[in-house]
Amino acid sequence: MILKRMKRRHSRADSIALVHKIRAVRPDIAFGADMIAGFPTETDEHFANAVSLVDECDLSFLHVFPFSPRPQTPAAKMPQHPRPLIKTRAEQLRAKGAQALIRHLDRQVGREVMAVVEKPGFARAPDFTEVTFTGEAIVGGLARLRITGHDAKRAIAELIK
Repeated sequence: MILKRMKRRHSRADSIALVHKIRAVRPDIAFGADMIAGFPTETDEHFANAVSLVDECDLSFLHVFPFSPRPQTPAAKMPQHPRPLIKTRAEQLRAKGAQALIRHLDRQVGREVMAVVEKPGFARAPDFTEVTFTGEAIVGGLARLRITGHDAKRAIAELIK
């Protein structure tokens, strides 16, 4: 319902089906999502569905932001939720996102990846996972890394020569 009110052409079921279809072909793929908390007309049930979507799609990365009305938009003219409720829902979604990221990072331990070195000691894996590592690697180049752990926000790896 919220997607429809946002003038999106896809449904929650469409999103879930697409994720499952792609994951059947690429089981190691990581998905992320932008999620708005407190969109006008969002009910408790709608919010619970958004939270459960994280698990149903096995999302790895969430970008959560509280709804904020923009002038001259249809949503700005709708009845608004109280700011404290919006803030609480955003916090709950962020907490769910943190759990999802930890679940994703746990699965990365032991893997070897070719990651793009963005700056000394920091790279990004093909699935967009942030990776810290020690050792010398050329910024802008690829580094072969073995993921040995994580700090709940990014993977920790050793450089493989």
